[in-house]
Amino acid sequence: MKSQHLVPLLLMSWWMAVAATPAPAAELAAVVARGELVWAADQEGGGPHVFPDPDAPQRLTGFEVELAKLIAAELGVKARFQQGQWDRLPLLLGHPADCVINGIELLPERRRDYHCSRPYFAYGLQLIALRDGPLDTVETLAAPGPAGRWRVGVLTGSAAELFLRSHSELEVDAIGYDGTIDSLEQVKSGVLDAALMDDCIFNFYADRFAGLRAVGRPFGGGYYTVLTARDTPRLSTAIDEALGRIIADGRLKTLYDRWDLGGRQQILALRDAAEIPVATRRSLRELAIETLPLLLSAAGMTVLLAGLSFPLAIFAGLGVALGRLYGPAWLRPLLTTCVEVVRGTPLMLQLYAIFFLLPQVGLALPALVAAVLGLALNYSAYESEIYRAGLKAVPLGQFEAAVALGMTKWQALRHVVVPQAVRLVMPPVTNDFIALFKDTSVCSVITVIELTKRYSVLALSTGRIVELAVITALLYLAMSWPLSLLSRRFETGQEQRP
Repeated sequence: MKSQHLVPLLLMSWWMAVAATPAPAAELAAVVARGELVWAADQEGGGPHVFPDPDAPQRLTGFEVELAKLIAAELGVKARFQQGQWDRLPLLLGHPADCVINGIELLPERRRDYHCSRPYFAYGLQLIALRDGPLDTVETLAAPGPAGRWRVGVLTGSAAELFLRSHSELEVDAIGYDGTIDSLEQVKSGVLDAALMDDCIFNFYADRFAGLRAVGRPFGGGYYTVLTARDTPRLSTAIDEALGRIIADGRLKTLYDRWDLGGRQQILALRDAAEIPVATRRSLRELAIETLPLLLSAAGMTVLLAGLSFPLAIFAGLGVALGRLYGPAWLRPLLTTCVEVVRGTPLMLQLYAIFFLLPQVGLALPALVAAVLGLALNYSAYESEIYRAGLKAVPLGQFEAAVALGMTKWQALRHVVVPQAVRLVMPPVTNDFIALFKDTSVCSVITVIELTKRYSVLALSTGRIVELAVITALLYLAMSWPLSLLSRRFETGQEQRP
């Protein structure tokens, strides 16, 4: 195996080993002193857990939003929400979250790695399929379907996925999705044969998917739990005691009833599609009025990420290019190795390393800072190659003439070579800036909510996927189109230059 391929693999292995150990977490005293219990969840996961209020999308609502407030009140503090990606929420424990409350199933592996609170909700696994489809019982999955193996959608990292992957006797291909609603949309459109999820999720969205039905009764299942870090025993105990008081005085039952989480599932299994009320759809104007401020705010975050990270990438890339061409002999191979490592590893892995690994050595960076540094680091490697080509395109005689006239080596580079190289590389540098706008979407994996993540959350919570996609695309176009014109102007100028 070539060395440039071996380095990324070693980095990936190191990250997986270190990331399995949570960062030092805040204990109960620190939470009380701070006055906030930071709880992590993924609002893209949807109802009835955590999702934007359809009547006020800037406000979160859901069964677990209210539960988090109840638990925090029992601790004498306020609850503060922290966005994260569902299958990676436990990685946020200690930095930046104190606990995870988001339909986390109680599994042996989670008991091993984290502290799991007493259960606060019981769920069952429910198979969902088209009302007029060939799936009529769960046992049907044991034999091939009309087109071969059944394609069943699941939430990545969920108990439903573990169930399907552990039952090899089923003629099923489990297809993982990041959002709970994604698989229902795919069943509705015919891409998937079925979806397997917690029963309360389908019960909540049944009116939106009137053409789907629950196949049989819920089976398997288990309990939801609050996750806390192993090194916070006092906080974990306090959360357990808070849940006990909420259960004993009837507040949790009141919460169940308010969110219709009691016996509604049995009714849904018997109702015909015509009896299920169709969810009302707002007009496009109403949708734009409700969601555009949130999308514009997220677009501002995208602009901020790009505006802060790209100048850093340019200066770092130019410095690396000068070092590789004109620096001391010992420095050149070191810079070359750094460039190849950065270019040979994914941006997502680099962001993970900055945000999740640095806290292991005592350097915990805010998500915005980590995102800017990650983007700047990644693009600096590409900018260094562009500037290296631009510097080599300047005739060597001009550098030699400047030195002969009495300039020092670095004066000749600064006043003669670099200005010409900068003019030569402006078109590709501008194109990279446009690409950086789109790559900011990767930053959502470290809890930064930019334009693409905000679109994903709103699209799933409102069901208006196409309309919001058009609005989001127009916002990206409005941001990148001026840069495209600028790049074209630079290219025209280069072509006209004698």
